[in-house]
Amino acid sequence: MLTIYGANHRFCDGVSRRNFLKVGALGLGGLALPQLLRAEAASGTKHSHKAIIMVYLPGGPPHQDMFDIKVDAPSEIRGEFRPISTNVPGIQICEHLPRMAAMMDKLVPIRSVVGATDDHTDFQCMTGRLKNNQPPGGWPSFGSVISKVQGPTDPAIPAFVGLEPTMKHKPYNAATPGFLGVGHRSFHPEGDSRSDMVLNGVTLERLNDRRALLSGFDKFRRDVDSSGMMEGMDSFNQQAFGMLTSSKLLEALDTSKEDKKVIEMYGKGDPSVRGDAAPRILEQLLSARRLVEAGARVVTVAFGFWDYHGSNFKIAREDLPMLDQGVSALVTDLHQRGLDKDVTVVVWGEFGRTPIINKDGGRDHWPRVSCALLACGGMKTGQVIGKTDRLGGEATERPVHFGEVFATMYHNMGLDLATTTVTDLSGRPTFLVDGHEPIRELI
Repeated sequence: MLTIYGANHRFCDGVSRRNFLKVGALGLGGLALPQLLRAEAASGTKHSHKAIIMVYLPGGPPHQDMFDIKVDAPSEIRGEFRPISTNVPGIQICEHLPRMAAMMDKLVPIRSVVGATDDHTDFQCMTGRLKNNQPPGGWPSFGSVISKVQGPTDPAIPAFVGLEPTMKHKPYNAATPGFLGVGHRSFHPEGDSRSDMVLNGVTLERLNDRRALLSGFDKFRRDVDSSGMMEGMDSFNQQAFGMLTSSKLLEALDTSKEDKKVIEMYGKGDPSVRGDAAPRILEQLLSARRLVEAGARVVTVAFGFWDYHGSNFKIAREDLPMLDQGVSALVTDLHQRGLDKDVTVVVWGEFGRTPIINKDGGRDHWPRVSCALLACGGMKTGQVIGKTDRLGGEATERPVHFGEVFATMYHNMGLDLATTTVTDLSGRPTFLVDGHEPIRELI
């Protein structure tokens, strides 16, 4: 087992978010890779390949400087940005999001997301739940749930893929496969680890010989194992070999195979703004589309770093245009390829920012209300959901809970919220969301 550590970065809470990636290797005692790919296919779901692309904005984006500009607020709250009209009458958003404004008929800003906590973590964005009172093993991320319930569409493509930009800010802080186990964690084909998916110098004949040898050892282990833990290893191994002997995943990750016009639409970012990470930030969105087109059910992308305690408007002027280009390109691409009915796009962060601008020209944490952007998935787009007060500090109309967004995503995946469950470590069946229904305005 090879462990590759990412760079350290500390959020404003001082907690280090050191990321690591474990890459499986073939070994005498069995495969490590199947632990990353283990999936149980649900009956009756393979006829339709629904998918979700979640763009996570780590650090908490400033909602009142993006989709909820407060022109009537005092200057210490209103900020420096002006609103602009969109192609949907009556909807205005930030002047630094002109591409999104031009395609608002394909988008849904939510201005009233509630239920967040003041915690720098992706946990709630990835699970839809709070950290407290977790069952043994912890709550699983939604990608892990979908991996468990629906399984992969193709043995060569993991059901759940996590993409991250090659940059200092490693945002995957807390969400895990939880009680569903490592077999349903996200597969991270990050950076140099792509070379570990290539069978350098190993022929298929040698690989098949190794598979036969491993099969013999696994049969021996099953014969002596009275706990039943070895059940299903053959299918997991088959999936691992399927991925290793197929070029489909690597081809999906190779964005150079795209038409030049498509690559130009997504853009490459400005290295003077985000260094070497800038091109990769936008490339991840193109990779996400290629992965779902190849068969992935869930792809998560971390985009930027939004913990603006100082110089809020200076940094936002750099980050918002990249987000604008990347998200608008992704949504346009999905529509042009006829994937807009099947692929749901969700863009959000862990909380919002304070209405009052602090002494350093920044906005601090504000979990009482935040924003989200939804698109595609066959949803009713071209509308705004929710409203905040004059200062952008409280939801005054149609508060939308994190759980409602998750109920909507699961609904779009074709899952019945009333009957679909996953079993925790105590053997108790657990519903996918607790007491929340899909957002009625979108369905």
